[in-house]
Amino acid sequence: MVPHHDTVTDLDQELSGRLGQIREAGLWRELRRVDSPQGARIRIAGQELLNFSSNDYLGLAHHPALRDAAAKAAQDFGAGSGASRLICGSLAPHHQLEESLAEFKGTQAALAFSTGYAAALGAITAVLGKDDVIVVDKLVHACCVDAARLSGAKLRVFGHNDLDDLERILRWADGRGAEGRRGRTLVVTESVFSMDGDLAPLKDIVDLKERHGAWLMLDEAHATGLFGEHRRGVAEAFGVAGRVEIQMGTLGKAFGAAGGYIAGSRVLADHLVNRARSFIFSTAPVPAAAAAARAGIEVVAGSDGAQRCHRLWTLVDFFKKGLVNSGWPPGLVQSAIIPLMVGDETAAVALADTLRASGVFIPAIRYPTVARGAARLRATLSAGHTAEEVTGAVAALVANRPPAPVA
Repeated sequence: MVPHHDTVTDLDQELSGRLGQIREAGLWRELRRVDSPQGARIRIAGQELLNFSSNDYLGLAHHPALRDAAAKAAQDFGAGSGASRLICGSLAPHHQLEESLAEFKGTQAALAFSTGYAAALGAITAVLGKDDVIVVDKLVHACCVDAARLSGAKLRVFGHNDLDDLERILRWADGRGAEGRRGRTLVVTESVFSMDGDLAPLKDIVDLKERHGAWLMLDEAHATGLFGEHRRGVAEAFGVAGRVEIQMGTLGKAFGAAGGYIAGSRVLADHLVNRARSFIFSTAPVPAAAAAARAGIEVVAGSDGAQRCHRLWTLVDFFKKGLVNSGWPPGLVQSAIIPLMVGDETAAVALADTLRASGVFIPAIRYPTVARGAARLRATLSAGHTAEEVTGAVAALVANRPPAPVA
């Protein structure tokens, strides 16, 4: 048995002070143990809660097809992959997943990563260097911001969905070329923004990047499975998928499993295999996760996926109408993510705690996930919810609505 040491180190003292500051600012976070499968209802600390916080949009995380695929892969290939993909860890389930991903996304190839964060980190740092420019939407996910900084490229940020600001920066990037400097420009945006639930003006962004000879990396994490005729994402829905150089997504949202991916040309995938450090130096994802993700893709692409998608959008409309009728309008939300603005961090936490006491789980989202003073409850819906459960959530929100939510 390893002895327990009670000595308080200088590091502990320093970190304790920092944690105290986090508490005082109303930004304290802690892990909540969930003692049930993911679903419309979850169990936390012995309490069953209506779950309106998950990104399991189509309700596949506990789907029998995914569970069976994971169990079979564990039985056939074991619990772990044993090594990185470039050593001996590139198992059949990984290749089968990537083939299914490419077919689903309509691209030449796809490459799976352990997480969406790793996918962004690997792709951006493999494609860009110090002579390049990366231009990101102000509200793009933290993984893309971190990757941009790590790449060494010149980082520029345009106002959220502000096409004029984006064009101004692209013209500046053009000017760098006129001065004889080498380098390329990559624009990075999300198709559905994870904290605000709004959509990027994707057609206009594609037109702009082509006019200026830039590339585009599109994060479809919260859109894949929900948008487009084949549920491939907003790029498909807007008819510009073939004009997006780098498509990024995750396997842990609508697909119901875990991991991330990059989809695009065969050359792009081969380049990432050779240059994406988060891919090269990571042990391969466990075979069960890869097999479950592939099964999730098959469900999403089929008739069951179409029915679940239709049901989700019906519930989203029902939820939004309930909020509008209550005097708490959800804004111009076009996704399954519905931010309920509060503003003050402490007030947002208090509201989330009150809702949890009434049996509804919608955690507070605070800085640094969103800007200071822009705290909110982030409600997400799933095809696994019932109309009665949505009604219950709306009733709880109406009953506990803050007196003056921030617009």
